[in-house]
Amino acid sequence: MTEQTAAEAEPVAEAETGAPAAPPVPPLPPLPPVPPLSPTSRPPRRVLRAVARWTVAVLVLGGLGAGSAYAITSQERTDVPGLATESDGRWDFPRLSLPALPPGAPRPFTEGNTAEVHHADLRGLLLPAPAGATADKKLTGGWISTERFVSGYEQSTRADIGAELKESALRHIAARGWTMPDGTSNRVYLLQFNSAGYAEAFHDDRYGGTVSAEDPPAGAEQMELDEGWSGGGKVEHTSSYVTVEPKPFGAAQVRQAYLVAGDTVALIVQTRRGAGGTPGVPFHQTVILQNQLLG
Repeated sequence: MTEQTAAEAEPVAEAETGAPAAPPVPPLPPLPPVPPLSPTSRPPRRVLRAVARWTVAVLVLGGLGAGSAYAITSQERTDVPGLATESDGRWDFPRLSLPALPPGAPRPFTEGNTAEVHHADLRGLLLPAPAGATADKKLTGGWISTERFVSGYEQSTRADIGAELKESALRHIAARGWTMPDGTSNRVYLLQFNSAGYAEAFHDDRYGGTVSAEDPPAGAEQMELDEGWSGGGKVEHTSSYVTVEPKPFGAAQVRQAYLVAGDTVALIVQTRRGAGGTPGVPFHQTVILQNQLLG
């Protein structure tokens, strides 16, 4: 209200209340003149706007950080890469690393390595046993004979497989086995040939691209494609063929996978006795990790 309006209202207040009018309010002193701004200075309003923008940015970033933290903490641990719960069935493997290459030797799928040869020591490419495992005294991570390898198949096919291996430019076989506390038995074989062509030919002759042509592992009458396998952990230039013994199975269920990676064919076999069969999660985990080592 201006000074003029306030002065005019004083008599009205006295007439209505009968009380003496309040003394007049002294006028406010005039504001001091604003000094002119220099050409390089900025008005305070712009400074406030800048501060406001930075404040908003900080709040937004803080909100994003809090949202990310909430998203991770609210997810199931199995949904976050690299995290697993103790109850999901995965095994606790040690940290994986590739063995050293000989000086000047290329990796299997690099330019110039047309035969796709693994020049690293094949034994160093075997998947290590997970925590809690009991090592197989016959498959300790070293070289094994062809006879030892074919003993994992049904008796009726062993002689045929052994003869084909001798004709397939097989260089050597490395193998490792272990048994877990729940009774799951695992065997990993790496067969190295002179080139990728020999490796593919051996696999195709034995597997034939169909389950019916597959050599049955010892203890299994038949195998079928593993419908629970989604091809996870796929590595470029490698192939995986995963099968499982269907129900009803005998005393133990068998799971089996072939991996073809350049000059090397890997065979992974898992079995467990009991009506529950062989769990799929650790088997698929083993296939993925071994495939990554070979790729």
